Amino acid sequence: MKDTYITQPQFAMIWFGAALSIAEIMTGTYLAPLGLTQGLYAIILGHIIGGILLFGAGLIGGRLRQGSMNTTAFSFGPLGAKGFAFLNMLQLIGWTSIMIYDAMLALQELAPLSPIIWTIAIGALVILWLFIGLHNTGYIQAIVSVLLLGLTLYMGAHMISQWPSEGIILTSGNMSFIAALELSIAMPLSWLPLISDYTRESKKPFSASLTSATVYTVTSIVMYTLGLSAAIFGGGDSIITIMMNAGLGLAGLIVIIFSTVTTTFMDAYSAGVSSTTIYKSASSKGIAVVVTIVGTIAAILYPMDDITDFLYLIGSVFAPMIAILLADYFINRQQVQTLSAYLVRGLIWAVSVGLYHYMLHSESTIGATLPAFTMAFVVTAIVGFISHTENSSVEIKQH
Repeated sequence: MKDTYITQPQFAMIWFGAALSIAEIMTGTYLAPLGLTQGLYAIILGHIIGGILLFGAGLIGGRLRQGSMNTTAFSFGPLGAKGFAFLNMLQLIGWTSIMIYDAMLALQELAPLSPIIWTIAIGALVILWLFIGLHNTGYIQAIVSVLLLGLTLYMGAHMISQWPSEGIILTSGNMSFIAALELSIAMPLSWLPLISDYTRESKKPFSASLTSATVYTVTSIVMYTLGLSAAIFGGGDSIITIMMNAGLGLAGLIVIIFSTVTTTFMDAYSAGVSSTTIYKSASSKGIAVVVTIVGTIAAILYPMDDITDFLYLIGSVFAPMIAILLADYFINRQQVQTLSAYLVRGLIWAVSVGLYHYMLHSESTIGATLPAFTMAFVVTAIVGFISHTENSSVEIKQH
């Protein structure tokens, strides 16, 4: 069994590869109307908040030795876990198609071929990665991660070198600080339903969760900052413009292809793991391949140029979910076991989702994630305290 453990360096490489994606850079460009200083504040603060929640989710899964969606049964019961697993599979199909679509657009500009050819080629590489398997990509992942790290640092150094010499180019569009903060929180949250699929295979859950969340958070901050800098300082809002300005040709192709494969692999892999929550006998690898194929077809058929609403939707679903799970696991310290308690958690989650969307579209100065998370966490803790008190009273009467 020890041979099946994922090591700390592997966790670092896995989550570095997850954060190194075109989608992260492109999302960073959306924050450009704020300017560099405010944009950086939003990026760093949002990622710290999201990273803490990512760590908490990974720690629960690591300690319970369960995949992400199976852990939700702790609060929502088997049926609730199936519901969240279904929602997670939907978002992972969405991410798979977005990643393949963004990579296709970028590759088409660097090396003009038919969009369909590039799309199918990327999908095929992801499927190949799935067949190689999580435990058999160690050396490949290490080599790829080192190459991608070097190329990313090069691009970052190139953009930073332009800051003093290039004048700030005014960008069009509106973006409030709170909206930018929500976009920065939402990206780590999008990985929250996946992290336990990996930390469950760790020997030391705390270290694995800390390594995973820290590496992802830091790398994602860098990716966002690359996009923000490119849009503000004349690099443009296209990944291709960034790479061309940095003098990357073939190296740019390598960055796009392998960053897409390593990130999309995780989406498809976790979709397969989630499928086993819905149906235990499901083939996780088979479902992962199907998800990749569906995502590839979707990337061919549908344009996916703006993912802000998609990120907000993910935040609204999974921020309250993890709040309830964290409260039950760390505060109430007891797995929910009755239908009425499951229903109460489901109601808390639904109301919190509604609060998220209300706050998102209001003039709120505190955003949407924090109010929704806080309400779900506090109410769950109170409900748990009342439940424990009632149970204690019953035990006293029985004695």
